[in-house]
Amino acid sequence: MKYLRETLAVAQRILTELWYRKRSLVFWAIFPGLLLVLNSLILQERVKISLAEAYTLAAPSTLVGAALFFSGLGGSVATVVSEREQQTLKRLFLSPLSGVSYFLGICLAYLVIGLGQGALMYAIALSQGAHLKGNPLASLLVVLLSIAAYVGVGFILGTQLARRTQDVNALVAAFGIPLMILGGAFMPTNFFPQSLLRLTRFNPIYHMIQAMAGVAAEGQTLAEVKDHVWFLALFAVAMVGAGWLAYQRMVQVERQL
Repeated sequence: MKYLRETLAVAQRILTELWYRKRSLVFWAIFPGLLLVLNSLILQERVKISLAEAYTLAAPSTLVGAALFFSGLGGSVATVVSEREQQTLKRLFLSPLSGVSYFLGICLAYLVIGLGQGALMYAIALSQGAHLKGNPLASLLVVLLSIAAYVGVGFILGTQLARRTQDVNALVAAFGIPLMILGGAFMPTNFFPQSLLRLTRFNPIYHMIQAMAGVAAEGQTLAEVKDHVWFLALFAVAMVGAGWLAYQRMVQVERQL
């Protein structure tokens, strides 16, 4: 119960700060909404399908490939870096708060934000006639694994590579934009040349999009997209584990300063 209370308290603090500032929450709502509209209009024109079908196809890739990337990865990097700069971590060391609870609290906060983004995007898509196919629990599983993977990578980048808040945007852009493009977040991978298609198999965002599109847009079962789900699950576990180790290393360094 101690860890649960502390985890909820950390998540509540982060969400409360974001709510009072509102700027990040507003942008995390505007960006995926606009990107969903643009992707849907482009698909409608290029593939010659109805607008409802375009939203059905565009929503999964936009959600896991772009929206969750900037909130889960970019947000966790920004949180870790800002708390180091503001000396919040040093104050936490003086409290009875455990490192496990702090780590899980940040994960929980961005999980809530990611689920909120998903609800918003699908509300927009459904309002345009999109159809939800497949098992909603399968879609939720893919979303949860995607958020876990992004937050884990965010901890690695935020604790090891970013030192100031000015580093965050450049770091996220340098790592993220190529991966999102290569994963199919902005255009279907069907448009890629064969040389790029071979690289997509090593891109976790590609597997997120394929798994989410399969279960949410095409109505496939988890068994039918199991290769993508297994890759994503293993990647998420590895990144959360590596993120925890990176966090522990950062804590040791901060205690010595």
